[in-house]
Amino acid sequence: MRKTLLFFYILFISSLTLTVNAQSGSKTIVFNENIKTPLNGAEKDMLTEVYGEHLKMNILDNPQRLKSIKNILRNRVKIVDLSSFKKDYKLLSQVPLFNKYNSSLKRELFDKATFNPLKYSFDFYAKQTQVFRVDNTNYYIIIKSQHQN
Repeated sequence: MRKTLLFFYILFISSLTLTVNAQSGSKTIVFNENIKTPLNGAEKDMLTEVYGEHLKMNILDNPQRLKSIKNILRNRVKIVDLSSFKKDYKLLSQVPLFNKYNSSLKRELFDKATFNPLKYSFDFYAKQTQVFRVDNTNYYIIIKSQHQN
């Protein structure tokens, strides 16, 4: 009887520890208010370019995925001009294209106004902020972690 009680006590303590560790390791992602508005024309064009005929099934029909994409486009990707910044970062040309749904995606001459971050296989779900340098320019692409506000 004592061994049985001891076994259940150890089992209870172990499950409690696992629950606490699992909860402390995950962070809630807080979305800005601006993700509540519908996609604008430029955002729809970016999504269509990358997802093509798979857009409806993979993004538009999945409300949580759509929120995540809006968050990436509206809040997490920033392009900054830092002419005096000489730190070496991975070049944009070294990031593969995300052509899983559209095999005809091509790299284009960089234009800050029309840059589509969804075309690239950035790790949008990394825990830390990432920085990439646009080849032969003073532009840097900063991708904030989804766990930062």
